[in-house]
Amino acid sequence: MRTVPTTHSVAHERRVALGLTTVGILAAMLNSSILLISLPAIFAGLGLDPLAPQNISLLLWMLMGYLLVTAVLVVTFGRLGDQYGRAKLFNLGFAIFSVGSIACALLPNTGTAGAWELIGLRILQGVGGAMLTANSAAIITDTFPADRRGFALGINQVAGLAGSFLGLIIGGVLSEWDWRAVFWVSVPIGLWGTYMGYRHLHDAPKPAGAARKVTVDWWGNVTFGFGLIAILVAITYGLQPYGGHTMGWTSPTVVGLLVLGVVLLGVFVAVQMRVAEPMMDLRLFRIRAFTAGNIVNLLSAMSRGGLQFVLIIWLQGIWLPLHGYDFEQTPLWAGIYMLPLTVGFLVAGPVSGYLSDRYGARAFATGGLLIQAASFVGLLMLPADFSYPAFATMLAINGIGSGLMASPNAAAIMNAVPAAERGAAAGIRATGMNAGQVLSMGGFFTLMAIGLASSMPSALYGGLTAHGVPAGTADAIAQTPPVGTLFAAFLGANPIATLLGGTSMPGVDTATLTGQTFFPSLISGPFKDGLTVAFGVAIAMLLIAAVVSLFRGQRVVHDEVVLYDGEPAPVEAAPADEKMLVGAAGSSADTGDRPAPRIPDQPARHAAGQHAAIDRTAVAPGSDPGSGGGRHRAAAGVR
Repeated sequence: MRTVPTTHSVAHERRVALGLTTVGILAAMLNSSILLISLPAIFAGLGLDPLAPQNISLLLWMLMGYLLVTAVLVVTFGRLGDQYGRAKLFNLGFAIFSVGSIACALLPNTGTAGAWELIGLRILQGVGGAMLTANSAAIITDTFPADRRGFALGINQVAGLAGSFLGLIIGGVLSEWDWRAVFWVSVPIGLWGTYMGYRHLHDAPKPAGAARKVTVDWWGNVTFGFGLIAILVAITYGLQPYGGHTMGWTSPTVVGLLVLGVVLLGVFVAVQMRVAEPMMDLRLFRIRAFTAGNIVNLLSAMSRGGLQFVLIIWLQGIWLPLHGYDFEQTPLWAGIYMLPLTVGFLVAGPVSGYLSDRYGARAFATGGLLIQAASFVGLLMLPADFSYPAFATMLAINGIGSGLMASPNAAAIMNAVPAAERGAAAGIRATGMNAGQVLSMGGFFTLMAIGLASSMPSALYGGLTAHGVPAGTADAIAQTPPVGTLFAAFLGANPIATLLGGTSMPGVDTATLTGQTFFPSLISGPFKDGLTVAFGVAIAMLLIAAVVSLFRGQRVVHDEVVLYDGEPAPVEAAPADEKMLVGAAGSSADTGDRPAPRIPDQPARHAAGQHAAIDRTAVAPGSDPGSGGGRHRAAAGVR
């Protein structure tokens, strides 16, 4: 007979789970964006020229390596958490993340060798981040009852997405001091999380008879991992010039990798439909709320990642230099001037999570997506040399819209799946978010380059010849692929001196050409052309996501009821307006004055008496929960 935990002990367990998972997701997401601002300082510290063509690959891998590995591994680690213990995988993730952070900060070499070492260590850090990301939402879903889950997931999601915004600011501030501090900042967080996790966060023991041998879906892991890697690697090399083209999308290597990735993912789907213990239970996508939530998650992540990328170019390459900031100072101030985006998100996120517990996710998520789309329209209406109050207002509105969407949508995804599939569901959601950011970086970079290509050559030629550069030299420089100009703006660098070859020419106004305002003024017009293309696509994605969110169906909540003597009892579906019982093995049934669930008079054994937890689905009358649900296995709760 197991003793029923007291209300005090359950509240403590929930605080511990929420605190640790929130810090974990904050650290993991902060490191997904911290290099976006600090790359100029890192390149300087390693002794690399960020504008040298041979270093473009290093820059892209530094940016995307961490995101790539987390996108690939989160589903696998979520599935392993379902099978071996979510707390166990989460704590191991903190340990690996800490080791990776320390190794990055102590990087011994410089130059190209040091850059590749840093990329490898960032991938190691990303393995730990993937373990944290894959299991944090599942642990919270296990620990909190359905009527409090949205608020708890809201805090977790706010911390995660706020981490991606705060990474821009923290990266800019710390890189002004020392580039290694960008990595040292994660070390105390990782060490604290490792210690606290192994001390306080443990998987509840499985009831007698529930243990069984677990089969790892190796073919599924291999085909999914290599398929996604092939596509994401193709994107990174598609951004680089190839032959006589401004970008590499016609390269046989890029085309071949894209085809290989699609084929491998097709094989992955076929494998998942045939194995007994698949890495990803594709039947989950039969659940309407789960599928809709993940579509919304992917499209919003793509628009958000593209926004961060474009804002950095806009601020560092154009607006800040035009307003008197030296190019070397622009990374720090770009992060500071983007603060309204973070503030708006922090204000709206927890509130929307709390309210969605009572009123459902659809209105908040759909409204948030429409607000984000409206903010993109507002940003398009601003001139390149904008008035900052108007710019800050649009950023705050975008942050509010993102906050309104994120928490309710995450809760809707996690509530829609059986408890035994929560780790895999959290991994699928995190894969969509991380892959969306990588895809957005490649996609928005391509769209911006397409927009620049139409007007940049003529603007560059006219500006150079107006200041005395010979027509032949100006024409050669004007044919430079716009990718280099974009990278210069992204890194807050002035490439004109490099383009001129570093030599003085008679009659050329070199001082003006290499001064503070020539390059920003020159690219501001072409930049707006590229911005129109990129933000137009972002608006379309957000509107599609809003339509999907609107038709996601009524609220669906899978929950578990656990009897403390280990004996299972099936529970009938309760109406949507009936309060839920806590849904985690090892948690207390904190019902308060809520009505007890209805238990049939003749309880039947579930799966020959091998499970100690029974899934319960609460669906509003007339709703469509879908026909999926996956395999109902007892989930190890967290205590």
